[in-house]
Amino acid sequence: MNKGEKSLIVQKYGGSSVADAKRIRNVARRVAKAKDEGNQVVVVVSAMGDTTDELIRLAYQVTEQPKERELDLLLSTGELVSCTLLAMALEDLGYKAVSLSGAQAGIQTDASHSRARIFRVDPGRIISELEKDNIAIVAGFQGVTQDMDITTLGRGGSDTTAVALAASLGAKVCQIYTDVEGVYTADPRLVPEASKLKEISYEEMLELASYGARVMHPRGIELGELYNVPILVASSFSNSPGTIICKEAFMEVRNKVRGIVHDINVAKITVVGVPDHPGIAATIFEPLSEANISVDTIVQNASIENITDLSFTVARNDLAKAMSIVETVIKSIGAKQCVSDPKLAKVTIVGTGMQNTPGYAARMFRTLHEQGINIQLITTSEIRITCIISEDRVKDAVQALHRAFELESAGRMKRKKQK
Repeated sequence: MNKGEKSLIVQKYGGSSVADAKRIRNVARRVAKAKDEGNQVVVVVSAMGDTTDELIRLAYQVTEQPKERELDLLLSTGELVSCTLLAMALEDLGYKAVSLSGAQAGIQTDASHSRARIFRVDPGRIISELEKDNIAIVAGFQGVTQDMDITTLGRGGSDTTAVALAASLGAKVCQIYTDVEGVYTADPRLVPEASKLKEISYEEMLELASYGARVMHPRGIELGELYNVPILVASSFSNSPGTIICKEAFMEVRNKVRGIVHDINVAKITVVGVPDHPGIAATIFEPLSEANISVDTIVQNASIENITDLSFTVARNDLAKAMSIVETVIKSIGAKQCVSDPKLAKVTIVGTGMQNTPGYAARMFRTLHEQGINIQLITTSEIRITCIISEDRVKDAVQALHRAFELESAGRMKRKKQK
């Protein structure tokens, strides 16, 4: 960076951070502080509090089947309210600010309403506003198609907006401000002694986010990794240092489990007595895909006399729809029946150090066994081990695994080294 050149940062504030006028004024002061430190500042905001949910409820009070195009346009208004109010709050503090819709900010998407994907960002308008010494306030969660129809980006869309803008603008960092102080070794509500991580790799954070951590949406992390954008996760309600998501984490902790996450939105479907011949799996799973139902863990038992059982998991809110589809399919393939269990959960350990070091799986399974916790399904990646267990044993599992992998003591050791 040339001498005198200003750093450009992108900040994102979630719905809880801008839930009311008092919190919007608090965010304005934080943004102003970043500006006073000599930065060019772009801010992305979510809708206030539960606004999006309230708008969805209102739409369904008007009609049982709102059109996706109209619903997207309706939902986009929530973020517009937030960004205009924040711009007003900054002006009241004596700072130049301009609010921009996703379309005005150059967020161009495909035409998949309610789950649109960003295919291009034209940052020209934002750059123009920054050159005027304005703080640019952008409505998150939304974009525009080539036909100028408003789209929304789906769950976690404001995170995606922020990282996409940071990448396109060449920002120094993308700061994600929320109601938590960073990324922890486990959910502090279940494990009070959980440690906050100073840094974590994109790869590890993506696994944590995909398997239960609600700190940040996986799409934003994927973009950060693709364009090598450092991402800070921190709280908008305190000045506590957050967690940096970046390309490499500390070498001293590479050989350890970094975190434990859980997800209780899990249901299992088992198709019993499935004929074991080519094409059966496609016959079962293609209709689920066409119905936009995501299937996670899949386990097929060994075939006996060309008959097997097939189990897989779906999100709990997709269970009824998935069962309806599968019950229709099994008649055509000659399976005996399908049964379901809606009260399951995932417990996952994540750590890059597991790639080439044996013993992690054994320790996890032994720990759960010692707690009397039955493992129903297992799925793994190079840096993750996930067990499907009964929902009512999640707290016991997370606490026991946190102790077994010494994450509390690892956190204390790390803090001592940093002093």
